[in-house]
Amino acid sequence: MKCPFCGKDNTKVIDSRPTDDSSIRRRRQCDECGKRFTTYEKVETMPLIVIKKDDNREPYDREKLVAGIVRSCHKRPVSLNQINTMVDEIETQIFNMGEKEIPTTTIGRIVMDKLKDLDEVAYVRFASVYREFKDVNTFMDEIKKILN
Repeated sequence: MKCPFCGKDNTKVIDSRPTDDSSIRRRRQCDECGKRFTTYEKVETMPLIVIKKDDNREPYDREKLVAGIVRSCHKRPVSLNQINTMVDEIETQIFNMGEKEIPTTTIGRIVMDKLKDLDEVAYVRFASVYREFKDVNTFMDEIKKILN
């Protein structure tokens, strides 16, 4: 790591600690000029492309995932903290697949599995949009699956 003050390469790490956003804060000192500075290290994630139902591709957007889950949990006893934890788990599962492109159907299936355990009403709401229920009978079929 180059010193921002003198530009030399001789620096050493004095202190390391994790931060809230899964990066590492490092306090460094230059061996040449003796000045201290802070750097942040973050794991580089590969860009993830989402394949939509119409075969369009777009970059993965965490906020879209959160928004969809928040809509399905509207007026339900589910906290924003629970939603963020669930999205973290979903992202971990998605990124651990090691794929560069992932279909929305895969993401939707994972979300439904998580919502089923969290809140059944939110699950049915999400499923009604995800599975594009056309009539009351398909809606009732999904509810019967939960009851069994």
